[in-house]
Amino acid sequence: MKKSLVALAVLGSFAGVAAAQSSVTLFGVVDVAARYTSANDQHVYSLASGGNTTSRFGVRGVEDLGGGLKAGFWLESGINVDTGTTDSAFWARRSTVSLMGNFGEVRLGRFKSAAQLQIEDFDPVATTGLGSVENLYSALGSGVNYKRFDNQATYILPENLGGFYGSAEVAAGEGTNAMNKMVGGRLGFKADAFNVSGSYFEAGVSTKFKLTTVGGSYDFGMVKPAFIYSTTEFGSLKQELWTVSATAPLGAGSLWASYTDAKNKSSVALKGLGDSYQVAAGYVYNLSKRTALYTTVSYIDNGAGATFNLNGNTPAVVADGRSGGVDVGVRHSF
Repeated sequence: MKKSLVALAVLGSFAGVAAAQSSVTLFGVVDVAARYTSANDQHVYSLASGGNTTSRFGVRGVEDLGGGLKAGFWLESGINVDTGTTDSAFWARRSTVSLMGNFGEVRLGRFKSAAQLQIEDFDPVATTGLGSVENLYSALGSGVNYKRFDNQATYILPENLGGFYGSAEVAAGEGTNAMNKMVGGRLGFKADAFNVSGSYFEAGVSTKFKLTTVGGSYDFGMVKPAFIYSTTEFGSLKQELWTVSATAPLGAGSLWASYTDAKNKSSVALKGLGDSYQVAAGYVYNLSKRTALYTTVSYIDNGAGATFNLNGNTPAVVADGRSGGVDVGVRHSF
């Protein structure tokens, strides 16, 4: 009997060690907003998912392999809270496996591009909802979705480089679509309140879609200004964009505002591409660490044949038309 108790105690201790060396976490965000949008004297009232942060759920885990080496996985899927459906293919937001150590991280699978992470870091709403700066970004008819890529291999620098950070990435086309072949990277420096970085992305084989962007921010405590400058290119088509923004703490939340200007620098015409600007602002009120109320207002004014519209249920915008919207929502993370 005593031997059995000792054996059980030994097995229990090994199980405890195994549990301490690995972890699996279920996580997610549920975000929905009551929204009003309009364009061309048409009006839409809707319940929209992801007004402030994209609604999603996922599972991730890390195992300590010893010697400073870790293995990890991350599976994440977007959801439409208003309809209870997925917003894309299952696990399409992220599906990766990683090896991490003092050398940095090697990550394989589907993930956000460095260019997308670059823009998100300096956009007050991380490119989500009515106020996203990417409302004015164009793929210039290339068909490229630069935000996420399949078949991606990414190397991420370690965190102990005195404030420097960055990554390099490549995606295999696998013979299905020339525009699925991609290379990109990012390099930045962050120290206390200061953050600045730049990224480059290109996809395709002969005629390539290219996205170059630089951004920076400085947190003064009472206000955090930021800027983004980007160019997109595809053959003779080119777009130039810049954003200035500010975020400031207010009460139990934060107030933000941004202005984005997009210029058509192309030598040939492309339907829907032209000069436009967007003005957006919002307030996020934190009820707790995991729950917040928010409101966003945004307005786009198109010119020179442009047809950009808000990231929402806005009616199609006519050339040189305007698009506007406002929403009020609640966000809960777990």
